[in-house]
Amino acid sequence: MKPLPAIDRYILRLVLMPMFAVFLIAASLLVLDKMLKLFDFVATEGGPVSVVFRMLANLLPEYASLAIPLGLMLGILLAFRKLATSSELDVMRAVGLSYTRLLRVPYMITLVLAAVNLLIVGYLQPLSRYYYEQLQFELRSGALGASIKVGEFTTLQDKMALRIEESEDNGHRLIGIFARIASEKGQVLTISAREGRFLALKDSPDTIILRLTDGQIIQDQPGKTARVLSFSSHDLPIDLPAIEQFRQRGGREREYILPELLKFGWAKDVSVEQRNEIRASFNYRIVEVVMMLLLPLLAVSLAVPPKRSTSALGVFVSIVMVVAYHKVNEYGQAVAALGRISPIVALWGPFVVFALLILWMYWRVAYVPGGQAIGALERFAANLGKWGKALTRRFNRTAKVA
Repeated sequence: MKPLPAIDRYILRLVLMPMFAVFLIAASLLVLDKMLKLFDFVATEGGPVSVVFRMLANLLPEYASLAIPLGLMLGILLAFRKLATSSELDVMRAVGLSYTRLLRVPYMITLVLAAVNLLIVGYLQPLSRYYYEQLQFELRSGALGASIKVGEFTTLQDKMALRIEESEDNGHRLIGIFARIASEKGQVLTISAREGRFLALKDSPDTIILRLTDGQIIQDQPGKTARVLSFSSHDLPIDLPAIEQFRQRGGREREYILPELLKFGWAKDVSVEQRNEIRASFNYRIVEVVMMLLLPLLAVSLAVPPKRSTSALGVFVSIVMVVAYHKVNEYGQAVAALGRISPIVALWGPFVVFALLILWMYWRVAYVPGGQAIGALERFAANLGKWGKALTRRFNRTAKVA
């Protein structure tokens, strides 16, 4: 295998650094935003903190499918912008290197990342979404070890109310315990204890023991005088509520991997509503991956500013275009899933428009002498900057006179 020419290795270094930086920043921002919400959710449900990181791990494929295209595009754009602003691009063009030749390495990277993104949206993302919802279900049902909140009454199986004043040693030592137990025969036990601790039973996983120390039991039966008993140690068995099993994967189009979408999307025994959802999801995933093949052309089209200019307007426009196109695809998927329009029209129609626009922009930059893809926007931004400076100077003069 022949090594890459020096010019390709140089472009590779220019592309990789900003690409990985953008990818990490975008993924980190998405994760941090979700982390705060998950900490609040887990704290409210009384679950262990470790489940937050398990839930975040299952969200990474979804965030990666968004961050990879954005990182790819900005990596190529910033690399070619550096070449353009330092006049290196003019030198390369002068020695006969076309834009198409310079895009050889960026397209190698694009093909690899497109394959990775296809693996993510086609296989990893559906599975991670299912496991994420499974964790949510187990957290709400108490299967992950939901704790009894200190200072509040907790009801267990509608027959026992339990309240704990303080908790020490990470819940191993409980102080100030009050419990009220009602039996089916009408008998009521009111128990108070100075302290206690929970003990697990190996032979009976559905029952735990609350070992109480230094307390009293008030036994109240209908028609009889209440009895008061003191104890130095008392074991109170507590039946844990039965935990419902989480559903099997499937039944929702977002949880199907690509082969399953192909299988059920054209099956005869699937309802019309489900068929529309599956076909919309399949086309949405494919079009999002295919769109990545256009990103190098878009990046180069917006990377080259006008001569004697260092305008970064292209960076802003590129982000707006990619995000807007992603939102259009999401809307198209939703409409196609309702059966109001064919997924071919709802998803591939905007793709064709987007592709034609990008090809026109690339043709303007690569084959029209002095051509600019967003020349009108660049002139408007330059004029807007001049107007802003003029207004600022006029305001400062007025302020000095006053």
